[in-house]
Amino acid sequence: MIPPRLVLATANRGKLEELRALVAEWGPAEVRSLADFPGVTCPEETGGSYLENALAKARTVAAATALPALADDSGLEAEGLGGAPGVRSARYAPTDAARVARLLAELAGVPRAARRACFRCVVALAWPGGAAVTAEGTCRGRIAIAPSGGGGFGYDPVFVADGLGCSFAAAAPADKQRVSHRARAVRALGARLASS
Repeated sequence: MIPPRLVLATANRGKLEELRALVAEWGPAEVRSLADFPGVTCPEETGGSYLENALAKARTVAAATALPALADDSGLEAEGLGGAPGVRSARYAPTDAARVARLLAELAGVPRAARRACFRCVVALAWPGGAAVTAEGTCRGRIAIAPSGGGGFGYDPVFVADGLGCSFAAAAPADKQRVSHRARAVRALGARLASS
C-alpha cells in the first residue's frame, strides 16, 4: 500500500527533486524531506551493495522520523572499468566534477564502441518498524568523450542513455525522467506498492 505520508531519505538536492517528482506519480501524498527534521541524517554508505545502502538509509530515517522513508542508492557501472565505480560511485572522488574527471581519465583512449555503461538504482521504502519494500531500475548507455549539458548532477554530463541522443545533463528533465534508472526503480516500487 502506498503510504499517505513519507519522507525522502536523501541530502542530495538533485535526487530530492527527482524523487519528489516521481513519488507524485503515485498519487496524492504528503512528501517531506530531511530538512523538515533537523538533526536527522542518513548513515554513511558502507554497504557492499546498492540494496544494503538503500535499506540502511531508509530504515535509519524511518526510525528517526516515525514516518515511512524512501531512500535510494545508485551508481554508474562502466564496462571498460570492470563495472567500476559501481556501488562506490559517490565515493569515487570528493566532488561531482572530480568524479567525472577521474572517470574520463580512466577511460582515456578507450574507443566509443567500448565505452558501454549502465546506471543502476535500488530504491527502498521502509516503515518505522523496519519492514521494507524494494525495487531496482537500470538505464543502459555509454560514457561520452567529454561532458556536455548544464543540468542534472553526478555523472549526468557524461552519460548518454540509449535512445536519448544526448547526455542526461543536456536532456530536458522530462526526457531524463522517461528513461532514467531512478525513474524506473521508483515506478516499479510504486507498482509493487499499489498491488499489495
